[in-house]
Amino acid sequence: MKKEGSKKMEFTTDIFSKFDKQWALLTAGDKDKFNTMTISWGGLGTLWNKPVATAYVRTSRYTHEFMDNNEYFTISFYPEEYKSALGVLGSKSGRDIDKMHSSGLTAKEVDGSMTFEEAEVTLVCRKLFCQRLDPENMSSDIAKQFYEDQAEHDMYIGEVVEIIK
Repeated sequence: MKKEGSKKMEFTTDIFSKFDKQWALLTAGDKDKFNTMTISWGGLGTLWNKPVATAYVRTSRYTHEFMDNNEYFTISFYPEEYKSALGVLGSKSGRDIDKMHSSGLTAKEVDGSMTFEEAEVTLVCRKLFCQRLDPENMSSDIAKQFYEDQAEHDMYIGEVVEIIK
């Protein structure tokens, strides 16, 4: 797949609003079978001397299966005019409907995963780590608010191996 190396990658953004306000799509799988979902939780940084992206996926989500079964995933960001398409992708399950057709986005294969032509920026990530977020290890108010009646999240950390603009 991707070649290891020290290729210079640049991505300048307002890190605290990129996920929360603009949203993003998390996509895993290949051209034959993939799934995508809207995410508003995530992070970017450095870990193990590598540029990384972190995404959180509830264990009940269809995309979770794709994240577990694939080495690569993408996180992609979109201009404001695609907010309604991201709304469709975040509110419907790929188990139940053809979300891609409903969204109007154009799927595109990139380095072992998928993204969309309409993306402003796509981060291609190689999965390095996955761990369950255990409510027993959280502040009780957070655990109650987010996990009392809902599935837990798994945290996925991926090395950013390419930035496509």
